[in-house]
Order: sequence, then C-alpha cells, then structure tokens
Amino acid sequence: MSDIPTDLNYASSHEWVSVEGDTAIIGISDHAQEELTELVFIELPEIGRELTAGDPCAVVESVKTASDIYAPVSGQVIETNDALDTEPGTVNEDPYGEGWFLKVRLTDSSELNNLLSPEDYADQVNT
Repeated sequence: MSDIPTDLNYASSHEWVSVEGDTAIIGISDHAQEELTELVFIELPEIGRELTAGDPCAVVESVKTASDIYAPVSGQVIETNDALDTEPGTVNEDPYGEGWFLKVRLTDSSELNNLLSPEDYADQVNT
C-alpha cells in the first residue's frame, strides 16, 4: 500500500501539495511514482511561469511511459527542484521529501479547498 502523509492535500491526478504561507510545494504521490516505476527524466516548468490549476505543468518519463504532471493549484513558479535534472530517481526514493518538484506562489488559496484530504485520496488509490 502507498504511503500517504496526513499533513498534505492531494489532487485526484496524484500530485500532492504542502502549503507554507503563500507558497505551495508540489510533488507526486508515492502511489504515482510506484505506478510510473523508475523515473529517468523530469521536465520542470520555467521559473516565473504562471500555472493554472488542472493544466499540465511538468513531464515525467519512466522506463515504462511518459506522463504529464498537472498543477493542483494556480500560481507563479518561484522555484524548481534542480536536483531532479541529474537524479530523477530521487522521486522514487523520497516522493514527499527530497523528490519535490516545484514551489508556486499561490494566486488563489481557495483552490486548496478543491483538493482531496489524505483520507479521500487513500480511498481513491485503494479502490
């Protein structure tokens, strides 16, 4: 069974969000990285890019497939995890820690209400 931290919110498309002030840290869930298998390449958005919730914002490639990663919230990209350029497998090893993808300055914090609670996300992935 996938690890689902209880201090995060989740998108039904398997991204997680951690909020610190007006900044959202975004990554993919343990379930997502397990489904993708070994990640070999991650394309992150440019700093300064404006994201809209629900739109593709990154691409991950695994030995199995390539998949879009969707912005769970709207905002401006203020930082990306450059370590993933050379070590994409970090996401497989630590999806909720060192394997984070990007940080966004939120433009509409009410969008957080549209995300799944850890319990609701667990129900989604365990059915």
